[in-house]
Amino acid sequence: MQRLGMPVSDDTILRHLKRDATVAHHNTEIRVVGIDDWSWRRATSYGTVMVDLERRSVVDILDDRSVESAAMWLRSHPSVEVVSRDRCGLYAQVVREGAPQARQVADRFHLVQNLRSAIEEQMSLSGRATGRAILSKDAIVDAATHRRRARLAHRQSRQEIFEKLHALRDEGLSYSEIARRTGYERRSVANWLKFKAPPDRRRAALKPTSPWYFEAFLAQCWRDGNRCGRHLFHDVKQRGYTGSFANLERLLGAWRRAERERVGDVLPTVLKLEPVRDPETGHAISPVIAASLCIKPRGMLTDRQVRKVDALKQGSEAFAEMRRLAMRFNGILRGKRSAPLEEWIDDAIDSELIPIMRFARVLRRDIDAVNNAIEMPWSNGQAEGQINRLKSKRCSQATGLVSGFSA
Repeated sequence: MQRLGMPVSDDTILRHLKRDATVAHHNTEIRVVGIDDWSWRRATSYGTVMVDLERRSVVDILDDRSVESAAMWLRSHPSVEVVSRDRCGLYAQVVREGAPQARQVADRFHLVQNLRSAIEEQMSLSGRATGRAILSKDAIVDAATHRRRARLAHRQSRQEIFEKLHALRDEGLSYSEIARRTGYERRSVANWLKFKAPPDRRRAALKPTSPWYFEAFLAQCWRDGNRCGRHLFHDVKQRGYTGSFANLERLLGAWRRAERERVGDVLPTVLKLEPVRDPETGHAISPVIAASLCIKPRGMLTDRQVRKVDALKQGSEAFAEMRRLAMRFNGILRGKRSAPLEEWIDDAIDSELIPIMRFARVLRRDIDAVNNAIEMPWSNGQAEGQINRLKSKRCSQATGLVSGFSA
C-alpha cells in the first residue's frame, strides 16, 4: 500500500473487500445452490456450506448440519430454483421443507460411487466392503429365500421351546421350577403352557402405510389378472395407500413365489460367483479392484486392466452382468436423456443381485432428483471444491500460528 501511496494498512483493504463481497451476496438473488456438509472437527462436529453454483462462490457456512438450520436458510432465500446435493436423505428433507419450489439435483459423482459400492458388496458376498478376495460359493441365495429360511428356523425354534416346556410340565415340575431350569420368566412359561400348539406372534395393527391393509382389494385384483406392480400401486394409492412401491413389491413378490411353488416351478437361477485370479500374477482379484474396474469404461483402461476385466467377465457371470449394467448406467448419465433410466432400473431389479437391486430401488425412490442430474448441467463438484479450499485455508492458518509460536 505504501508503494501505491495509500495511507491505509493491508488489513483495512482486506476488511473492506470482504465487506463489499458480503454485501454483494446479500443483494444478489441466488438461483442455483449447492449444499453439502463439512467437518469443523472430524467425527465430532459438522457444518453446512452453501455455494452459489452460478457465481462459483461460497455464500454462507452454517454452524451445524441440521434440517432446521439449513431449511431456515433456504426459506430466507425464496429465489432459489435449483438445489444440488449428494445422496444424503438429510438434505433431501431440507429442500422439501425449506424450498419446496426448487428442483433437487442428485450429484452424478455420488451416483456412480453408490453403484461402485453396490458392486463391491456383491463381489465380496459378505455385505462388507473389504479388500478380501472373492469368496467361493455355489450360489448366491436371494433375499426372499433367506427370509423364508429364517422364518422357518424361527418357527422350528419356537416349536422346540414349546415341546421342552410341556415335557418338563409332564414331569410334574412347577411353573417356578421350569422357569428356573429354562431361564424364561414364570409368566411366559405359564402363558405357553396354556396352549396346545406354539402361539402365533401377534401382528401389529395395520395402517395405510402397509400394503396388507389393502390385502382384500389387492387379492381381488390379483385373481382378476391385474398383476402389474405399477398398475396396482396406482390403484391402491387411489384408495389411500401411503406406503412405498418397494413394500408393495415385497407383498406381490411373495404371491408370485407362492404360485411358482404350487405349480412346481423352479426358482430363478441365481448367478454364481467363482474366485477369479489375475492372469499375470495369479493372485485372486479383490472385490475393491473388481468394483473399480467394473465401472471404468474400456477406453480408459490400461492394457493390464483390460486383461483383468476380460478375466473377470469370463470367470464370473455376476461381474459380466454388473459391468453391462454399469456401462449402460454411465451412458445414461452422459446421454442427457432420463427416459432410459426406468428400463435400466427394471433390468437391475431383475438381475437377482441383491446389492444391485437395492441400489436400483433407492434410485426409484429418488427418481426426480436422479432425472434432474441426468438432464441438468448442475452438480455438487463445486461444493466439494469449496470445502477443500476451506480445509486448506484452515490448515495454512494453523501452520502460520505454529510457525509464529516457534519463532
